[in-house]
Amino acid sequence: MNKSIYFSDQELACSCCGISKVKQEFLDKLDDARSLSKSAYTITSGYRCKKHNKEVGGSENSLHITGEAVDILANTDRKRFEILKGLIEAGFTHLGIAKEFIHADSSKKRAIWLY
Repeated sequence: MNKSIYFSDQELACSCCGISKVKQEFLDKLDDARSLSKSAYTITSGYRCKKHNKEVGGSENSLHITGEAVDILANTDRKRFEILKGLIEAGFTHLGIAKEFIHADSSKKRAIWLY
């Protein structure tokens, strides 16, 4: 069981099987981002088992499978700004921006992309 200031195991768990295997180091960084952004985060996808990841079209090497990625609801420009600000200030360098969510993961690559 992970310890988080802001996130429960249930909201980070796979929606398919209910298992939550989010890595503590990743979760600590996510907590930092949430604190810095001063805005609530709604996790739309956290840990994914391999079966669920395949069902949603995730890549075979998705960091959701290893518990090192989340998608966060961000359906307004203001919300996207607040979330991105916190993630960047916390040190996330691998981010994806979509119309309805922001993807953040622990990859060491430096990239921001649009879905």
